Amino acid sequence: MKAIYLIFISAITAFCCTNGMFAQKAERSHIRKGNKLYKEEKYTESEIAYRQSIEVNPRSVEGSYNLGNALYKQEKYPEAAEQYQQIAGQRERLLTENPANAQRLAEVFHNLGNIQMKNKDYAKSIEAYKQSLRMNPKDEETRYNLALAQKLLNDQQQQNQDQQNQNQNQDQQQQQQEQKEQEQEQNQDQNEQKENKTQEQKQENEQMSRDNAQQI
Repeated sequence: MKAIYLIFISAITAFCCTNGMFAQKAERSHIRKGNKLYKEEKYTESEIAYRQSIEVNPRSVEGSYNLGNALYKQEKYPEAAEQYQQIAGQRERLLTENPANAQRLAEVFHNLGNIQMKNKDYAKSIEAYKQSLRMNPKDEETRYNLALAQKLLNDQQQQNQDQQNQNQNQDQQQQQQEQKEQEQEQNQDQNEQKENKTQEQKQENEQMSRDNAQQI
């Protein structure tokens, strides 16, 4: 019985290994096909090939990264960011498995920073570029993008502050204008009341003069 059991276990192990090798071969085939289409700038077709590689191996870092690049080229930025973020979420595992994965992670964070730049979310792009430089401190392009994002964030904040000040000045001017108009209305009412009172007094004086004349 033990011999039969061991034979059964060996058969299952061999079957699993064969399936694993077949899946890995299929994954690589789809990725190679996607890479070829990507180089030919057929980004929609390459997207399909990369998605097929991920169907074979949902944990495929290369498939997810290349899919993100294909989506980026098609300006499908939210979908591309989703692929990059999936890889970024595996950072600790990837670095533990192979420190050389730091280069791929640096590229992932660099691309995330570019997407955030396009969305004008400069604070998030700065953080992404910093993460990229932690993985690859020698990347001058990322360093340049970081400096640009910091400048754009500063300009954006200054513009927002200027707009806020302008709005406050406009509100203040409007309040002053409304107060001035209110004071003018009050003065006009007071003048009208004064004129009416003067007219009434004049009429009373005229009536008194007529009465006096009649008495005389």
